Amino acid sequence: MENVTMQTRNLVFLLSEAAGRRSRSLITIASGAGKVSPGTVLGKVTATGEYVASPAAETVGLEGAETAVAILAYGVDATDQAVEVAAIDRDAEAKMPMLKFDVSVDDQTKIDAKVAQLDAVGIRAR
Repeated sequence: MENVTMQTRNLVFLLSEAAGRRSRSLITIASGAGKVSPGTVLGKVTATGEYVASPAAETVGLEGAETAVAILAYGVDATDQAVEVAAIDRDAEAKMPMLKFDVSVDDQTKIDAKVAQLDAVGIRAR
């Protein structure tokens, strides 16, 4: 029997959101971002307007993305091309244990900073 790893389900991190589509926006995940799972905390690259996993600090070529502003709603593969997808970017509550962070967000202080950045745009992690 083959071992199968269950992937993270779409929107599993979401506790609540505003009525209608107020909490969601259509965004573009940058080409080269690879496979990005639902629940990934995202930042917006100033130069391109595209989104990537939000790094802990400013990164050359990804300036602006160090500030977390959204959470990916659906998993995508942006290895070879940019992908349009829905993200939660305001008026929502998220399950803290279900959030995924960039590999550079590797300690509690950095996680707390990302949670505070999300809170600033109206996304409360609980």
